[in-house]
Amino acid sequence: MAEPDPSDPLETQAGKVHEAQNSDTDSDTEGGAAGGGEAEMDFLRNFFSQTLGLGSQKERLLDELTLEGVTRYMQSERCRKVICLVGAGISTSAGIPDFRSPTTGLYANLEKYHLPYPEAIFEIGYFKKHPEPFFALAKELYPDQFKPTICHYFIRLLKEKGLLLRCYTQNIDTLERVAGLEPEDLVEAHGTFHTSHCISPLCRREYTLNWMKEKIFSGTIPKCEKCQSVVKPDIIFFGENLPARFFSCMQSDFLKADLLIIMGTSLQVQPFASLISKVSLSTPRLLINKEKTGQMDPFLGMMIGLGGAMDFDSKKAYRDVSWLGDCDQGCLALADLLGWKKELEDLVRKEHARIDAQKGSGTPNPTTDASPGKSPPPAKESRSTEGERPQ
Repeated sequence: MAEPDPSDPLETQAGKVHEAQNSDTDSDTEGGAAGGGEAEMDFLRNFFSQTLGLGSQKERLLDELTLEGVTRYMQSERCRKVICLVGAGISTSAGIPDFRSPTTGLYANLEKYHLPYPEAIFEIGYFKKHPEPFFALAKELYPDQFKPTICHYFIRLLKEKGLLLRCYTQNIDTLERVAGLEPEDLVEAHGTFHTSHCISPLCRREYTLNWMKEKIFSGTIPKCEKCQSVVKPDIIFFGENLPARFFSCMQSDFLKADLLIIMGTSLQVQPFASLISKVSLSTPRLLINKEKTGQMDPFLGMMIGLGGAMDFDSKKAYRDVSWLGDCDQGCLALADLLGWKKELEDLVRKEHARIDAQKGSGTPNPTTDASPGKSPPPAKESRSTEGERPQ
């Protein structure tokens, strides 16, 4: 949702070059400026080699660039650690709107809040002055009104099979947690409704999901019981830094990954979108989405320091596969090929029944219309030579 940029790539890399220049120049005992210049060029060559994958080995691990090829790889000894990157498109079948679709997206339906512009509802500066629109919207979209989708339970199945290394999510709806993922399985890149904090920097008292729910549904602005400042759910607004966990896990996870599965995201929001470039150059990447995303002009990638754009269609394509269509159906198609389809369908039915029983209601979930009982349509993988919902 939010597009905070706590570590601007250009500033970060410029700082690295500057540090390297100082370090290399100071260490020259002879050769003066010429030696320093050569060291700078060595640093830049190494930097661009790392960032853009220049000169690195690109081993092809998929026997074909199709969903079937991904399936065979997942069933092999080579695939033991899977990272999932997910966005709003995996929650739309639960009844949660995406952000930017022209008529159905959240931003297109905020007129009643009389905002200066739609994104203001998620800007921290505007929120501090006018919290009312956000909390009115939060009442409409409160997490516990929805049940996880087939996609969420497919990720849980990856965990139960011992394959899930981590799920990185842009979503704030907590449905990954409801589906059975533990906090250690998750990186909630744009925060979560699960906890809330007082916005006063001198207080920062924490509040629970149930406390926040009571305030929101009573129609009152949540105020801190200690200092009377506004209490905000721990979702990342425009103007706020991403959680420290995002950066610490990113540093350790991606070079371990054997497979990247990307679902329901436009890959337009930074720095989340850059995660596709963090895996090794040999790591296969599967996109399950309504449209192809993550493709970037190579020159633009070099200018902003982001390599590893998705390549589905060129003659050089060797590791990227796209399945275009509804995310739930894509997960069912993959589960079917893996021999997990019945297990996934049973898990969805069992868990939805459990959630309904806890609520004391048998109200059907929109997800079941997409449903565990239906077979997926023919896979529409895309590769010429051989979707999401933006947040």
